[in-house]
Amino acid sequence: MVRASKMTSLATKRFAPLSKRIAFGRSRRRQLPRAGQGRWKPSSGRPDPIELLNEAHQGRIQSLLPIKWGRMAASPFGFFRGAAPVMARDLSTLPTSGIHVQICGDAHVRNLGAFAGPQGHLVFDINDFDESVHGPWEWDIKRLATSFVLAGREAGEPDRVCADVVELLMRCYRQSMAEFAEMSAIRLFRYLIRRLPGKGPVQQVLAKAEHATHSKTLQRITVGPQNGNRRLAKRPPLLFRVSAATSTAVLGALREYRSTVSEDRQLILDAYRPIDVAFKVVGTGSVATRDYVVFCRGAAPGDALFLQVKEEPHSCYAPYLTEPDPIDHQGHRVARAQHRMQTKSDPFLGWATLEGRDYLVRQLADHKASVEPAELTGKALGEYATVCAELFAKAHARTGDPGALLGYCGGSSDRLDKAIRRFAIAYADQTEADHKLLLRAIRAGKVKARRAV
Repeated sequence: MVRASKMTSLATKRFAPLSKRIAFGRSRRRQLPRAGQGRWKPSSGRPDPIELLNEAHQGRIQSLLPIKWGRMAASPFGFFRGAAPVMARDLSTLPTSGIHVQICGDAHVRNLGAFAGPQGHLVFDINDFDESVHGPWEWDIKRLATSFVLAGREAGEPDRVCADVVELLMRCYRQSMAEFAEMSAIRLFRYLIRRLPGKGPVQQVLAKAEHATHSKTLQRITVGPQNGNRRLAKRPPLLFRVSAATSTAVLGALREYRSTVSEDRQLILDAYRPIDVAFKVVGTGSVATRDYVVFCRGAAPGDALFLQVKEEPHSCYAPYLTEPDPIDHQGHRVARAQHRMQTKSDPFLGWATLEGRDYLVRQLADHKASVEPAELTGKALGEYATVCAELFAKAHARTGDPGALLGYCGGSSDRLDKAIRRFAIAYADQTEADHKLLLRAIRAGKVKARRAV
């Protein structure tokens, strides 16, 4: 169990001088020296990862779980994407610095991407908050760093290159935190990442997002004539129609959802009429949760709005935090985390309750795109690491004390960088071993897996 640090010392007060907040952060090294962040060795009582995941899958739609297992079986990185509950348990067994922020919880290279902001401009930022909680900052960093090793290995890069990229990630995180520690709160609130490599992976993602228009989404997930009578497509097992009763329940939940967005957004929502509902399988970690897409049509020809109504169970980190989140509604928890960590968020982000379950509601595929591990080769891997480091530093600085974080991490020493390097390689090895256990379970018939793209 990890208890949130109360930070009652004057040095940790938001209005205390930066020097005192930095000194407080340095004092946390006595609790956990930076070199200690590099340790990973599974405990003797470590649960079987497949059994742990089966426990985490309770309450999900069992008939869809083979799709998740199939996606996890595809590669060690695929396994990693679906195994956040395994890593959450592993991280909970390790000591922490005691400095807490809002963490993404499922930090990895594919959970950042491009999307349309409130004014329609494309933004690149962290974009997955299903597991987000207020917890130790290093949990995000260790998961993100491990993902760079796994993605790099998948792209054919040697461990030496992957490990060097992890050090670059940490160096940029520290340097960014030093900048944010000196920044005013209002400037930090408005801060956007602008130093994007000209032809790097982030620009490629933005280019993909530029082409992911409403009209292309309309053509991709709907069928029918062009006279306005289109309906959501049937592409089982990934996209399929729901019963009339389920459709009625989903549309009924949108009334509650409407009250969770601002009045100006309500005015826009009122300009659209829901005409169809389908079930959609998304992602890897979220497979077998209840996820609906609502096709809404406006008055103008081709004017469409797609809303995603996505079930949100409790965060996989929740069992390991002794102080529960004050927000009971899990959709609200995720929406709040997104608003806290992103500079610009989906203007239609809200939440609802459906048949006793909590849901997040947001736009579906509004100019969204993310990087593929195969794209992270050579120089691109390092370029992507620098952007990811700055984005996570920004999110952590916004929701925690950047002075304390800077004090702990250090402004010039690379001790933490080398420690996270060691951890990332060791935990990537652990993930590969866990992936082999899954493949063995599939071959033995203990786990049913289905390949569905």
